[in-house]
Amino acid sequence: MPDSPAGPPTPPIPLTELLAREELGLRRIAGPDRADLLWVHTSEMADPYPYLLGGELLLSAGVLLTDAETDADTYVARLVEAGAAALGFGVAPVHDTVPEALVEACDRHGLPLLEVPPGTPFTAIARAVWRLMAEARHRELRRVTRAQQALAAAAARPDPVPAVLHQLAVQLEGRVVLLTAEGGELHAAGGPPPREERAALVQLSRVVSTDRRPSPASATDTLDGTQLAAYALDGSQGLALALATPRRDPGVHTVAGIAVVLLALLTAPHQGADAAGRSAALVRVLLGASPQEVAPLLADDGALWTVVHARRADGRAPDRLTAGALGASLGSPLVDAGRDTVRVLLAGPGGATAQTGWILGASAPCPVTALPAADTEAARALGRAEATRAPLATHRTGTGGLAALIPADLAEAHARVLLAPLTEPLAETLRCWLSLHGSWDRTAVALSIHRNTVRQRIARCATLLETDLDDMDVRTELWVALR
Repeated sequence: MPDSPAGPPTPPIPLTELLAREELGLRRIAGPDRADLLWVHTSEMADPYPYLLGGELLLSAGVLLTDAETDADTYVARLVEAGAAALGFGVAPVHDTVPEALVEACDRHGLPLLEVPPGTPFTAIARAVWRLMAEARHRELRRVTRAQQALAAAAARPDPVPAVLHQLAVQLEGRVVLLTAEGGELHAAGGPPPREERAALVQLSRVVSTDRRPSPASATDTLDGTQLAAYALDGSQGLALALATPRRDPGVHTVAGIAVVLLALLTAPHQGADAAGRSAALVRVLLGASPQEVAPLLADDGALWTVVHARRADGRAPDRLTAGALGASLGSPLVDAGRDTVRVLLAGPGGATAQTGWILGASAPCPVTALPAADTEAARALGRAEATRAPLATHRTGTGGLAALIPADLAEAHARVLLAPLTEPLAETLRCWLSLHGSWDRTAVALSIHRNTVRQRIARCATLLETDLDDMDVRTELWVALR
């Protein structure tokens, strides 16, 4: 099959498209009405078998077919054995009509036979086929380009894996499933496959996900006219992409290949060179070690960390793969996907950046021993981001300025006495309300409570503190104490 590094292989040309060219005057007089043409070849040899590649429309005037009654059957059998797609027989000047024995042989062996009228040169047929192939290739390139753009756009969504699968199902007009090495379904698109079809897809996925090396990168099968295929996702712990499509052509394989690359990148565990140290630190913490003891395993002494809390902007719950894709975008494999919030731990001095489709809250950079406090900071920052409709909010440390002039021990003692009447929920509500400039609605959004609850809590704070919260001096003092 013709191929080119610039795009997908040229699709075969249906015989019906060639017959539809009225200017050629071709007429099928024997054999099936369907065939796929890949080449055009002209030969007057008695046995052109050694020079055929398969898929040819062989054109001949029957110069050496002098005894059609004797030679026709052998001639057609050899063409079929060589994989020829069809035979075009030119009428005149050698034969006035297509020999009846040739017609019967083509019917017998299932080879389409075309009658080429005297006024149609073989070169005109070849030119028509090449033109049809060029048109088909351009259609295929446009199709692949559209699919590539659609898949790339889907990969940039906040839920990239389901989005890529959905777009792949749309582009291929079929069903797609992302399967684990055990055959479990992670995501699917294009409608649920019938039971027998799904079982066949699972079998194919096990072929490409086998532990044997080398294992095939893809596998194909056919079930009741539906084309099945499975592709291994490199580096994704045995995951496989399984497809069920109405046809199998070069464009399907090319588009599927693009999706495989994207899904492999989106689902791969993005581990850095220090993964062993992080694993060792995790084991030691689980066995009772303190953060101070495992800090050297996580990074060099004095290294800073940032905690990021994230929620999807569309309100949907994140799944494992979506959370992993967010971590990859932020440059960290340390991801915890909760019921509605994803937490990501970033190593190094760099902070978080806004991500399309997500609302983020980030802590201030801190040493590993201060990560619990940073987790609280990130949660508060996420609440502020949601309340202000910002894609990213970062905790402000509040160091420097006039507050830095007060000794830390004296400031802490004063704050403890001043805020002693408040419970933790009341203090947190007051802190959030002050940070949002006294907005009832934004505070309610940030804390995920009703605005009336905010009003009741703030009123309770004013009563317990015996102060006027509308006074700016009071608010300033409380804000410094809360920080």
